[in-house]
Amino acid sequence: MSDYPHNPSGYGYGHQPPQSQPYSSAPYGGSAPVPYGAPAPQQVHSSPYGDLNKPPKDNTPPYGGYPGPYGSNPFSSLMPSIFPTGTDPNVMSCFQMADQDGSGFIDDKELQKALSSYNQSFGLRTVHLLMYLFTNTNTRKIGPKEFTAVFYSLQNWRAIFESFDKDRSGKIDSSELREALHSLGYAVYGPVLELLVSKFDKTGGMIKAIEYDNFIECCLTVKGLTEKFKEKDITYSGSATFTYDSFMLTILPFLIA
Repeated sequence: MSDYPHNPSGYGYGHQPPQSQPYSSAPYGGSAPVPYGAPAPQQVHSSPYGDLNKPPKDNTPPYGGYPGPYGSNPFSSLMPSIFPTGTDPNVMSCFQMADQDGSGFIDDKELQKALSSYNQSFGLRTVHLLMYLFTNTNTRKIGPKEFTAVFYSLQNWRAIFESFDKDRSGKIDSSELREALHSLGYAVYGPVLELLVSKFDKTGGMIKAIEYDNFIECCLTVKGLTEKFKEKDITYSGSATFTYDSFMLTILPFLIA
């Protein structure tokens, strides 16, 4: 990872959340998630997200979070942004080289090219998911603040992937994927894990292993859907109610990326 600049504290998905957040660092759903549709326990002593007495999140989203309220128009315009204080000059230079027209934004192909300069090669679908999750819009443009968040998050995710790719094969199997997602805070098991492996294994599930670029797309999908679900789970119970429109607005951006 010597090609990357230093990763400042607080950047990148996967770090411990601030104390002000109501969600714990434990995997989403807790250590023993109840299957969907199963009867609820008679007594509930804790929330799957942690302590309900903690203060609510403030209105400032973390990097990689959703800047707009749930149900906001995913096709709205992206607001201009600036580099966060303390951003590594190499990251700034990388963005500025991609932003050849000086507009303050780079599009999907420019982002793809900028990331490839740091040995981060992704297909356009993965790039589109990155842009959606870090901007909450499908305008397929990204500004300095969002680019910085993407850059450091990818650095963190690569480190996680490499830590579970113990045989250095460039792939992780289903059990390693489960542990990697667990380390990111997502308790994914059984049929859901099997579906993820089948979807993101380039052999269609034949070898039951995924490579780094598909690992990133898998993480983006799980992260995005989980965060959207959490926004509707207002009682922190592990269940949520969606209207038809809100359900479609939650799912479709991941299908049309």
